Amino acid sequence: MNDQAAASPLKRKRSVWRKLYDEKYLYLLILPTIVFFILFRVLPIYNMRLAFFNYSSRAAWKFVGMKYMNMIFSSPGFMSILKNTLIISFMKYVMLFPFTVIFAILLNELRSARFRKYVQIVTYLPHFLSWVVIAGIWILALSLSGGVNQIAAFFNLPQIDYMTDRGTIRWILMISEAWRSIGWDSIFYFTAIINIPAHLFEAAEIDGANRLQVIWKIIVPALVAPMLTVFIMNLGFFLNAGFDQVLNFSNNAVQSTIDILDTYIYRIGIESGQYSLASAVGLLKGVAGTGLVLITHVISKRLTGEGVW
Repeated sequence: MNDQAAASPLKRKRSVWRKLYDEKYLYLLILPTIVFFILFRVLPIYNMRLAFFNYSSRAAWKFVGMKYMNMIFSSPGFMSILKNTLIISFMKYVMLFPFTVIFAILLNELRSARFRKYVQIVTYLPHFLSWVVIAGIWILALSLSGGVNQIAAFFNLPQIDYMTDRGTIRWILMISEAWRSIGWDSIFYFTAIINIPAHLFEAAEIDGANRLQVIWKIIVPALVAPMLTVFIMNLGFFLNAGFDQVLNFSNNAVQSTIDILDTYIYRIGIESGQYSLASAVGLLKGVAGTGLVLITHVISKRLTGEGVW
């Protein structure tokens, strides 16, 4: 009996190694991703301790406690930057969220498979463009001499330099983000829709349900779990309002309106060389994101029974 109990863990261990060997090529495919996350996500966690030390490239780092944390909250412009970050993140992660799901549902409702593929290609393509290219396209379109203002002039409407207007720049960030990511982000939900068992649709058709009833009673419930998962994970990036996008859309006229934590870290860390202060801001972002994910997960579990895990 004891021999069998001792052999059981050994057998399980061998089966794990056997499974790893059998699927070695699959693991080799994800090896670059694992290395990337170790180098740029795991190892930097250790050096977040720089938030509590004075950085020196030659001498040992000197522990200064909460010095840089106090500097952050006493900075006169920090609260304005935090406010910008929260507003822009809310527009991107909360206001845009339903449109991704709606787009996936509408994509599924297209009867022509050929036309659906065309729509998918057109909407997925912007995801592969860098923000440098996207910003160039939008700046050309929305500048005073751009296409939008040329159309406005044709109809005798007032012309606006949208890229330097503080009242419109945040909406431009939101709309350009939607143009770039809604199609790509909808893949997750579209896959969930096409995996719904066919007999559910057949039963609904026999019962005489129309398309709106099918969407509301069958498709939407099937999307609840993936929607909750994506929404909770997005909250982990809530303070990441989009460094690449904001940096490329920024100019002196609108910087005070769209200056976010990431651009603030870039200025004080890369441009000014205040690495400890920049690390302190980054640490606060990470802690806040982790806290939001955990809190939302617990609330979702209690209300719906669904969460991240």
